[in-house]
Amino acid sequence: MNEDIYLLAVESSCDETAAAVVKNGREVLSNVIYSQIALHREYGGVVPEIASRKHIEKINQVIRQALEDASMELPQITGIAVTYGPGLVGALLVGVSAAKAVSFATGKPLIGVHHIEGHICANYIENKELEPPFICLVASGGHSHLVNVLGYGDYRIIGRTRDDAAGEAFDKVARAIGLGYPGGPKIDKLAREGNPDAIYFPRAKVAGAEYDFSFSGLKSAVLNYLNACRMKGEEVNTADVAASFQRAVVDVLVAHSIEAVKTYGCKKFAIAGGVASNSSLREAFRRACEKEGIAFYHPSPIFCTDNAAMIGTAAYYEYQKGVRHGYGLNAVPNLQLGQ
Repeated sequence: MNEDIYLLAVESSCDETAAAVVKNGREVLSNVIYSQIALHREYGGVVPEIASRKHIEKINQVIRQALEDASMELPQITGIAVTYGPGLVGALLVGVSAAKAVSFATGKPLIGVHHIEGHICANYIENKELEPPFICLVASGGHSHLVNVLGYGDYRIIGRTRDDAAGEAFDKVARAIGLGYPGGPKIDKLAREGNPDAIYFPRAKVAGAEYDFSFSGLKSAVLNYLNACRMKGEEVNTADVAASFQRAVVDVLVAHSIEAVKTYGCKKFAIAGGVASNSSLREAFRRACEKEGIAFYHPSPIFCTDNAAMIGTAAYYEYQKGVRHGYGLNAVPNLQLGQ
């Protein structure tokens, strides 16, 4: 009988300090997240230096809490997993350094994890039946990727953003209409009060790359609309702007993703990343997948935003393949998926 695998996972790629204990890849025994949103809100976005300093303050606390919540001690842990890229280099270094220290002190193996792979693997936590192959859309503040998941740890990026990621566009538009940071949840909430057909904003396509995304033009179109209204002295209905902008983003994400699923002959589709918690996006994908006979998977919102449980899940499959990292493991802010 195979022994159970318990991984202590650490995540600190941006502004969440997180630790979790994951059993056999799909059972989350603890998932502790310290969010810095309130700290960065007054600056309108994440300040890397402040994020790094706060990670240093909180990293040991969240690790201890994750072990306590799982009713486990370090000797019972099989290995230590950590995000080593992509992300903010200073923030990543805090998590990587902490994980290497725990690994060295306990003699437990160290497994470095790609942050985007973690988001993809978040789908395994609650969808026990989900296995590759499938197509996954990873949409967050820094990433808009369409990924062909061929196997555990075997990924092919078939579409990516050419400029602003979807979450980045949400944040910039939210700032422009006075909602503040973080933009995604605020626009999602306000859009429910608006008319998504009130204003037509462009849906961009990238010539020669049918699955790539571009949201910079959409963002500019919203800013131009707001400026035009102000110049004419017209009142701006922010709920209609939010709803119409969100509809444009959702239309593009859904159209590209469904087309990719059909082209690649896959009957399974998943979403991941912070934008995947958007209620309008989830409902649009549910309807589109139901219409096309595609099985639709998505994590709960707590596993969409940055968390360590998804890192522990991804690390499990790397561990099973024999992946181990030495103490020379470093933060790689621009780490490519599959590297």
